Amino acid sequence: MLTVLGEAVVDLAPADGGDLLAAHPGGSPLNVAVGLARLGRPTAMLARFSRAALGRRLRAHAERNGVDLTAAVADDRPATLAVVSLASTGAADYDFYLDGTADWHWTAEELAALPAGTRVLHTGSLAALLPPGADRVAELISREHATGRVLVSLDPNVRPAMLTDPAGARRRLLALARHAHLVKASDEDLAWLFPGAPVETAASRLRDLGVRLVVVTRGAQGSYALTAGVCLHHPARPVPVVDTVGAGDAFTAGLLDALVEADAAHPSTVGELDEARLRQVLDRATRVAAVTCTRAGADPPHRADLL
Repeated sequence: MLTVLGEAVVDLAPADGGDLLAAHPGGSPLNVAVGLARLGRPTAMLARFSRAALGRRLRAHAERNGVDLTAAVADDRPATLAVVSLASTGAADYDFYLDGTADWHWTAEELAALPAGTRVLHTGSLAALLPPGADRVAELISREHATGRVLVSLDPNVRPAMLTDPAGARRRLLALARHAHLVKASDEDLAWLFPGAPVETAASRLRDLGVRLVVVTRGAQGSYALTAGVCLHHPARPVPVVDTVGAGDAFTAGLLDALVEADAAHPSTVGELDEARLRQVLDRATRVAAVTCTRAGADPPHRADLL
């Protein structure tokens, strides 16, 4: 079982090139969970879904795609909204409406245990940073890292405009990274975490914190990966881009799927991939992200789409 912890968000995105906005399921953790389930991996999600109409749509989307919501929480607060803006290149930008929404109110009881059979725990994005629930998320990550039984995966997915205390958010993310075996981040995330540092240097700083595998996505420049013994750059796949909504999350799903396939989704093995196997892992993640870029919105591929 792979378990994803974090928010489920309603994306309000431009429809048919006009001024109208269409509502789509989104949020980085939900996208990753759906991406994993579509790739055929048993996937559970720890999320806090609103009981209102939009929350029910988010829950239905996850269930329809085979995500196990047994451990998910229902909350009377409204769902979180994100208004999506698309550049002419298809690149996406987001304005979030977060105040008083369901996603951030984790309690210790709700995160007391992982779903049965969990071997990988992935988290990150806003749920790992926003109070009051972020402290409970950090406690869970620290606890699971200490046991050494579960691979802990972190995607910072930083949204600087949403952070009222950037310095505090940096400290929190770096503290979380100390309890992660795998960090997948964008080059923009690393530029925010380590201002002025080249990608390779920033990745090395995460390795110095104890992260065993660092993977950095770089858009059209491909990706970069670093372990104790291997560092390599991997090219992007040229595709006609409709938009980049959910592409990074699709890459994360593809990365975790490929690590399971390579028998490397464990704290003791994730940092031991040789160059050839690590390149295969990056190639799978790149393929999954590339397919997503050819589709509108966060619409990751099923395993059959990759054959």
